[in-house]
Amino acid sequence: MKMFLFNMEILDEREGAFLITVSLKDSITKIEFTPDKKLLRFLKKDKVSDILKRNEHQFRKVLHIKRPETYYKGFKLNFALRDEKDVIAFNDISKILVVDKRKDRYNNYVTEKEKKGIYELYIDGSYMEKRKKGGYAIVTKDPKEKYNLYTFETGEQSSSLIELLAAIKGLEILENINEIRIITDSQYVRKGLTEWIVNWKLNDWHTANGDKVKNIECWKKFDILTDNKYIEFKYVKAHSEQFENTMADLYAKDMAKK
Repeated sequence: MKMFLFNMEILDEREGAFLITVSLKDSITKIEFTPDKKLLRFLKKDKVSDILKRNEHQFRKVLHIKRPETYYKGFKLNFALRDEKDVIAFNDISKILVVDKRKDRYNNYVTEKEKKGIYELYIDGSYMEKRKKGGYAIVTKDPKEKYNLYTFETGEQSSSLIELLAAIKGLEILENINEIRIITDSQYVRKGLTEWIVNWKLNDWHTANGDKVKNIECWKKFDILTDNKYIEFKYVKAHSEQFENTMADLYAKDMAKK
């Protein structure tokens, strides 16, 4: 899936509508966007506008996710669009999201079939508000269906961060394994590495709103740990009857209670 890297800059504002340039290499186009009404207007017909129109759903997501009060003259943003991305498939939690970074490449796509004969990493995290304490558990399963369980305590007080710590620790445990399936109920972990991180890195770890990304060092570590690896992300509903994730959930809660 081809990826385009764009630069956009807000030039002016008039009655709530912002004049914005969007450039791709040496080509540039102009658009007008009204954040409050979500109105988008292409002001030129050219190569760049054709690509943006072809991928309008993704482009609108970039514009919509930015809070209205963060639009101002002079604001600049870098962003990536995957050409003709199957947005519906990427948002279908029943599908497998893949990040393939082997051989110094980056490939990101959706598949319906799990790759056979690879290691599986089941992760879950828990945070107990009353105790101000968290815990996470990791279950690894090798291609011969041999299991290993790992449990950890943490003083972190964010459930999302604890899930990310579990994913990081799991990859550290399987550091010599190049093909891994991560099974998780965390969209933060799943979407973070497969979609959000590309634009974060393009903007020096800032969001579309200009804010610093939360948990930057953890995301950097997670990103590095996936280098030269094939990673599948399989979503499992929280508190489902899936055996391995249920076991990880129970042990994560147990660690948070200690």
